[in-house]
Amino acid sequence: MHSHPHTFSCSTSHLTKHYLNNAAPLKTLASLKKPLCGYCSNHITGTGVIFRQFPSGLKQINRRGAINSATEGQNSSTSEEKTRKVVEHICLLKAKVDLSDKDEKDMLDFLYTCQYQMRGILAISLGRISYQNLESYTHAVFMRFQKREDLAKFYENPFYLGVLKDHVTPYCHEFTYVDYESEVEDDILPIFRKGEEFNFGVEFILLIKFKDSSLGKAANDALTSFEKLLTEFPSLIVQATRGSNFNHGSKDYTHAVVIRFRSSDAFEIFMDSSEYKNIWRSKFQPIIEKKLSISFSVDPVGNELM
Repeated sequence: MHSHPHTFSCSTSHLTKHYLNNAAPLKTLASLKKPLCGYCSNHITGTGVIFRQFPSGLKQINRRGAINSATEGQNSSTSEEKTRKVVEHICLLKAKVDLSDKDEKDMLDFLYTCQYQMRGILAISLGRISYQNLESYTHAVFMRFQKREDLAKFYENPFYLGVLKDHVTPYCHEFTYVDYESEVEDDILPIFRKGEEFNFGVEFILLIKFKDSSLGKAANDALTSFEKLLTEFPSLIVQATRGSNFNHGSKDYTHAVVIRFRSSDAFEIFMDSSEYKNIWRSKFQPIIEKKLSISFSVDPVGNELM
């Protein structure tokens, strides 16, 4: 499959250059736990596949991003910040090996255009996965909806069904869907994933299947520990959400996490860190059946704000 002309890694941001030049060994996140400045102290986010994003609209700096999830027993009214529930949709594709550049571009462009043809889509991000994964998925689509009813209408929307029939199914031979409910800060920029912080970086998507015996307390404890780790590194992460998969047609994974990293360097620093490796080894490995992690670079060309 030929390389996509619109998908490429973004350059290192000024924030990343700062902590790369001044922080001591990159094998640990300890020196990055505190924000580097007043600007980055107000930004948090995260999750696991790398793809290009095509946002449009407001050009402002995000005041603050929330890392929250809708878990059993959680009451957002008791949180320090007011949050809003959102519904996250993930679709992974396996493209045929003979997919041409033109057909790939048309496929991604038509999928992206869905947001203009129906109500309820708050944000969309999509593109080619940047490295080989064990399941051989080639492309990823991430969408955010206001509520479950909007997602249900999306699945049945004639325009979307037409896009699948004419521009996706002919070029892809396998699909995986995961849907989950989560929470973000109740502010227009983090809800719609707008502003300068979302113009660049890496999208990371992590899909997990917990053992049946671990569903409940053990799984929630592992995810809560991981979420806490993410909130400690706003210098690396813009936004993160996680939740339980409620898509009844997809039983391969029970939970999902999506993290937007500030840059490819931030992504690599976090993934190579002892903190991440330790929490994965101690909290997750004993209680999961399988996992799938993918990532892609956000396309600066596709992020031109109107």
